[in-house]
Amino acid sequence: MALLVFYGGVDVKAEARKTLSEIDKKLKLLNKPAIKSIKSEDGDIIDCVDIYKQPAFDHPALRSHTIQGCQCSTQPVNTTRTRHGFFQMRPNNIFASETSTTEHESSPAMLTQTWQKSGSCPKGTVAIRRVKRKELLNADSLEHFGRDGPRTSFAVNTTNDESNSFGSFPAPEHSYANLYTPENNYIGARGDINLWDPLVQSYNESSSAQISLKSGSIENFESIEAGWMVYPNLFNAGGEPRLFIRWTLDGYRWTGCINHNCAGFVQTSKVIALGSTFSNVSTLHGPQFQINLRIDHDPGTNHWWLQYNNEVVGYWPAEILRYLKEKASMVAWGGDVYSKNVKPGHPYHTTAYMGSGEAASELFGSANFITNIRIIDDSLQLKYPDSAFFVVDEPNCYSALIYKAHRNSEPYFYFGGHPNNNCIYNQKE
Repeated sequence: MALLVFYGGVDVKAEARKTLSEIDKKLKLLNKPAIKSIKSEDGDIIDCVDIYKQPAFDHPALRSHTIQGCQCSTQPVNTTRTRHGFFQMRPNNIFASETSTTEHESSPAMLTQTWQKSGSCPKGTVAIRRVKRKELLNADSLEHFGRDGPRTSFAVNTTNDESNSFGSFPAPEHSYANLYTPENNYIGARGDINLWDPLVQSYNESSSAQISLKSGSIENFESIEAGWMVYPNLFNAGGEPRLFIRWTLDGYRWTGCINHNCAGFVQTSKVIALGSTFSNVSTLHGPQFQINLRIDHDPGTNHWWLQYNNEVVGYWPAEILRYLKEKASMVAWGGDVYSKNVKPGHPYHTTAYMGSGEAASELFGSANFITNIRIIDDSLQLKYPDSAFFVVDEPNCYSALIYKAHRNSEPYFYFGGHPNNNCIYNQKE
């Protein structure tokens, strides 16, 4: 006779079977059938998925969406011939990139991704990192897997009068050091982000560096973000930084997520895989590496396009946007630490590093930096945001600094830190 195991009135075996069944269903939803799969030396599997069968098209608003510039479209909007003789999908308005003004020559122009050593995806597909069963098992809930939020708080503008509150978008469980633009109309942003592998205290914490564009109110805003991230729990891995995107349509209350973990972002690249590791990272007082990211609005379609180095990765489609459909009201560059143990109420602050873990004042070779910072506004000129200011919401824990070697040199935005005994908060009374 079979023995049924009950705990607190619950059939444990039945609950386990139900959980595994739900996980398998979620995996099938996230991992689309691959035309080709590539096993990377770092343990990742990259699936080459038919471009029209990617997760984006599970979004109800994108069921009849035609990919901009796709060769498989009957009426391509805009295509550019590449050196390989194929066509690359890209926005209608191309703002030329400047020649890098970075003064330190130890940073390479381009970083490859680790999986690229093991193969390549064929034409007509996009490269998508496969989600593993263990990653879903690590999640607090299947519904929340790969999601983030809520993210609303007020912080202090540390570059001006410290008594003034600055309405910012990150959250109660996020600590950040950001360079902000004043409120205006923005249709593009870019920057070279120094790449590190920061230590985090636990698997369910993350540390990242990114560019973000936002619009809407403090309570209900839209945001699109791109950068690198260390998040062991999400990627079932160690402390390797990974390329990521993140977005929300309602202040992270119900919508939005990281990478392809929910439908929305339309990928067009067969070369770049979101969530994959990089071939090199920076070392303290050693070689410095960086990634170039740019996000541009296409006025012809109202899509927001992401470009990594010289490769167009894809776009956030206009169909899912409202506040960001025509412009962004704010741009931010900087670092972010996510942990349950940040902000008031947690006497033992997380020891998670932001950036390299070194203070911003340590400068090049030690502190994390972003340079070649540029925006495009109503003037349609690619330029440094002269009125930019930085905000650090936990100045006892992390730091930031705008630094120029001399009057005519390129500004660097340095940020980061490693919380110590000064980073303490009293418990709630």
